[in-house]
Amino acid sequence: MQRTIKHIVLVFGLAIAFVSCNDGKSLQMYFVDNQESSNFITQDIPISMVKIDDSKFTEEQKEAYNSVKRLNFLGYKVEGTEAETFKAELAKVKTILSDKKYHDLMEFSDKGNKIVVKYIGTEDEADEVIIFGSADELGFGIVRVLGNNMNPDKMVTLVSAMQNANVDENQVQDIVNFFK
Repeated sequence: MQRTIKHIVLVFGLAIAFVSCNDGKSLQMYFVDNQESSNFITQDIPISMVKIDDSKFTEEQKEAYNSVKRLNFLGYKVEGTEAETFKAELAKVKTILSDKKYHDLMEFSDKGNKIVVKYIGTEDEADEVIIFGSADELGFGIVRVLGNNMNPDKMVTLVSAMQNANVDENQVQDIVNFFK
């Protein structure tokens, strides 16, 4: 009996050591590590708080929109002479997003800013959709889109529709003001 307990303790200890030695950083941990930093802003936004005119959405876009439950936002603002710090933080995010668990969904430019959309999950269901955009003069922003039954293909159509959607900026005023 004592030997069995020792084996269980040993296996449990090895499991903890293995998990704690994993130096692969996740996007979620990057959010947590930087939520209190001065050049960062974070916001957790329930989708029910975001009022979007979806009257021009297709059924597929409405389905994708309704599958979203929450948005986690992390933004980094470039302040004056901190170009090297910005480049270092940008490199960290790009390294995290280069992990093979993040699947490419789409890339596009919006007003001169590069936007990358990736997801974690399968071709049929995304556990998380990540929207990452950066601009050298402003900084970068990451949105983690969390929900249920999110289909990656339908999320692509939603992202495209959101570019032309009528969104009340007052709902995200803190984020807009942060980058001013």
